[in-house]
Amino acid sequence: MNKITELLHITYPIIQGGMANISNGAFAAAVSNAGGLGIIASGGKNVEQLKAEIASCRSLTDQPFGVNLMLMNPFIDALAQLMVDEKIKIITTGAGNPAKYIPLFKENNILIMPVVPSSGLAKRMEGLGVDAVIAEGSESGGHIGELTTMALIPQVVAAVSIPIIAAGGIASGQQLVAALALGADGVQIGTCLLVSEECPIHINYKNAILKAKDIDSVVTGRICGAPVRCLKNEMTKTYIALEKKGATVMELEELTLGSMRKAVLDGDVIHGSVMAGQVAGMCHEIQPIRVIIENLVHSAQRLIQELPAKELL
Repeated sequence: MNKITELLHITYPIIQGGMANISNGAFAAAVSNAGGLGIIASGGKNVEQLKAEIASCRSLTDQPFGVNLMLMNPFIDALAQLMVDEKIKIITTGAGNPAKYIPLFKENNILIMPVVPSSGLAKRMEGLGVDAVIAEGSESGGHIGELTTMALIPQVVAAVSIPIIAAGGIASGQQLVAALALGADGVQIGTCLLVSEECPIHINYKNAILKAKDIDSVVTGRICGAPVRCLKNEMTKTYIALEKKGATVMELEELTLGSMRKAVLDGDVIHGSVMAGQVAGMCHEIQPIRVIIENLVHSAQRLIQELPAKELL
């Protein structure tokens, strides 16, 4: 049995990214019902809002699911305690170091899987007792590190002995197989699920991804040290121009204030933040989550069977 499916008690070694303002309880439940691990996002939520999404998810699935704790959330201390109170079994973390909360989670038998952008941080997390790491390459949407998935995964594999989940640039069976070949035990996907029927984003957001080409994403925030990958639009153009002119962090934050909600809820894909990874150019139709996941798995299985017939040299 695969390490990740055994650890998480899921059918396929596929985890859904905890996308802020997107990954609600119903969305996570649909992923879990399709054989993956659904993740509820805490980004932008307070205790009562997250509690409601957990209840929603539980009402829609009897399969395992998890919660992503965005560690920069101003309510993070209360949200961490909520995980214990709600008897959440699996937590992923991002946007910070979860060290402060690991003893609490371990005492309550909660599995912890932080997102890491480097082998050094992965090693530190292993030393703190986490159960697995999600090694995320810069191809992914949203907040990113500098290393690509192809370079990052084998170096994390060499650094730690706990299970590794590859994230960033995965939207096909070929990419799933490549992640496994690099030494990962499973994958995390996000962008390809944005164009699912169940994804709660505005149809304009979905259409922007469907229309995207391979070169249509850009990274903002590199100069100020907070890189974020989005689809190119007027907002990203203005942001990068301001960065180059030496705008202050406050000025840049003012530009992006509420920009994610503009895209997700209002469908403003011109001035909103349309976070998406480089695989947006591979997403060509809106499908049910179950179809997306099963296509990933079945095409990967076919490719693995075909590989012995390919000549290496």
